[in-house]
Amino acid sequence: MNAERYLNHPTFGMLYLVSPATNGRDVYATLYAQKMFFLVTLQPRGAAFEVIPYMDARHYSEMHLSKCKRERSSDIELWHELFNQTFM
Repeated sequence: MNAERYLNHPTFGMLYLVSPATNGRDVYATLYAQKMFFLVTLQPRGAAFEVIPYMDARHYSEMHLSKCKRERSSDIELWHELFNQTFM
């Protein structure tokens, strides 16, 4: 699995995938500022962007890491590295 995935936001430019969230949504962050986080729902005709606080984005990422550990996912190292780059 390749954890790198990008979207183009109409106002804030390039966003990168931080972590899967819940209910078919994903957490993305601005590529350059790395201080704005979005909960993104991909739809047939584009994407819906919802701005979320830093701590919510971190919470979703921690939940995903916990899930990967429980399921012994082979991608855990990729997600852990991405977590560290984003939140540490």
